[in-house]
Amino acid sequence: MSNAELTVQASAGGVTKTRFDVDKPLWDLQTFSGRVKYFFWMTDYRTVVVPNRDLHAAKDLLEKYRLGQEPPGTTEEKLIYAKKLYQSAFHPDSGELQNVMGRMSFQVPGGMALTGALLAFYRTNTAVIFWQWANQSFNALVNYTNRNAESDITPKRIGIAYVSATTAAIVTSLGLKKYLAKTASPLFQRFVPFAAVASANLVNIPLMRQSELYDGIAVFDKDGNKVTDSQYAALKGIGQVSTSRVFMAFSTMCSIPFLMEYLERFPWMMRMKWLNMPLQVLFCGVILTFTVPVGCSLFPQKAQIEYEKLNIIDKDKYTAVKEKYGNNIPQTLYFNKGL
Repeated sequence: MSNAELTVQASAGGVTKTRFDVDKPLWDLQTFSGRVKYFFWMTDYRTVVVPNRDLHAAKDLLEKYRLGQEPPGTTEEKLIYAKKLYQSAFHPDSGELQNVMGRMSFQVPGGMALTGALLAFYRTNTAVIFWQWANQSFNALVNYTNRNAESDITPKRIGIAYVSATTAAIVTSLGLKKYLAKTASPLFQRFVPFAAVASANLVNIPLMRQSELYDGIAVFDKDGNKVTDSQYAALKGIGQVSTSRVFMAFSTMCSIPFLMEYLERFPWMMRMKWLNMPLQVLFCGVILTFTVPVGCSLFPQKAQIEYEKLNIIDKDKYTAVKEKYGNNIPQTLYFNKGL
């Protein structure tokens, strides 16, 4: 029986039903397979067209259900759908409604258009500059929307992150394009956009979340009580998110070049060159439908560190926690790594 199912218990007076726990995950998020199922469910891009009033209604239903004040006739199916809408659109820390283009559920429609354009228009400098700028603008929005909400980032820091990542992507693209134009095969040149996107992700994410590296992010005990702020936890979380994003880019941008190189040999493709971009966008959409949830699943959303790890970077916090808890120090600490 899954976590989503109502359990039936025998009692002296007959049979009673345990209320559905809307705060309990439907799958085991400590396992990779459980996280994959969860993110396939949560990043469903059909939810991006759900009106805001329905999203707020879903949030309201969950809040009323927790208080036992749900409308008559509320079924488990309705609660699960409300849970899906809430988790796809609201920030897990702050509970605020996220910008629709920054949600992970928008990664497939947004990513397929931009990635397809990056792969199709890589031959001219003007196209490279424009599409790398557009892609990094999108990435900056996604990174900001899915940051750890406990951290505070100023407009100045956002501007520095945005400009730095965009510059890194454009410089990498133009530099590799110029170098490989004389030394590499046409197939190899198709991988220039991936190199640019990967290098930009390694710049964009840490800079967009730099306040977490400066100030640390909140870490909690198993009961959800805040223990302290940790720079080590921030470093671990940002590293895992960066790895996930590079995986998403790699799986798409390093498979489609081979496919397009194969298709472009056919006479029908040579005659209808206008199909180049639509096909690449379509292929990106198909691949991202699988790689977005898989990429998000590489590491647990509720990440953890051992208390002793605080002594690596957070030496003052390590000492303060030790003094505060004495012999009752929580050995495992938990935090939201972001997406």
